[in-house]
Amino acid sequence: MRIDIITCLPKLLESPFADSILKRAQERGLVEIHVHDIREYSTNKHRKIDDYAYGGGAGMVLQIEPIARIIDELKEQRSYDEVIFMTPDGEQFDQNMANEMALKGNLIMLCGHYKGVDERVREHYITKEVSIGDFVISGGELAAAVMTDAVVRLLPGVLNDETSALTDSFQDGLLAPPVYTRPADYKGMKVPEVLLSGHEQKIEDWRFAQAVAKTKARRPDLLKKE
Repeated sequence: MRIDIITCLPKLLESPFADSILKRAQERGLVEIHVHDIREYSTNKHRKIDDYAYGGGAGMVLQIEPIARIIDELKEQRSYDEVIFMTPDGEQFDQNMANEMALKGNLIMLCGHYKGVDERVREHYITKEVSIGDFVISGGELAAAVMTDAVVRLLPGVLNDETSALTDSFQDGLLAPPVYTRPADYKGMKVPEVLLSGHEQKIEDWRFAQAVAKTKARRPDLLKKE
């Protein structure tokens, strides 16, 4: 997989991709992540990439020209499955979408900033609009990092134990059950006996029951989707 991220604040994305699972995935050659600075594609001598909105109103708008130049250049080099715009009014990102994206080959992610992007970018270049929640953050960079992390960890070979991703919350429509590790007894706080029993079926039954109970208590909306 190759992911190209278009942003006006590339330094915001340095840390998320330089550590942990995303770092190892890149080192193993399982994913390529490239960050492109919109300002480098500006034709303005001051590297200006935004302007006032036609018709007035508060906030600046990202211009179409530098964004279009980046996307056109990338698409001349290879084909892309999706050109994604990270925006609060996009389709809600969830585990199902992460699973779908993990089956793709190449993705472009455009990070919004300021008051947004010229609508012509959305109309003519974007194939999918995605939101990570019903709230507004300063730009799409953190949203792109979240989406990239959620997708890349699903790629074969990224996690040392590939079954780990299959037991994550939301994969089966439920929240994940509680987990415990050593010591079995810490100051009287004990691990449930069933987990120490070695009886695989009883353990799986317990975990499923716990997952259902936890989902019912915290996210009953997930159960209603069934």
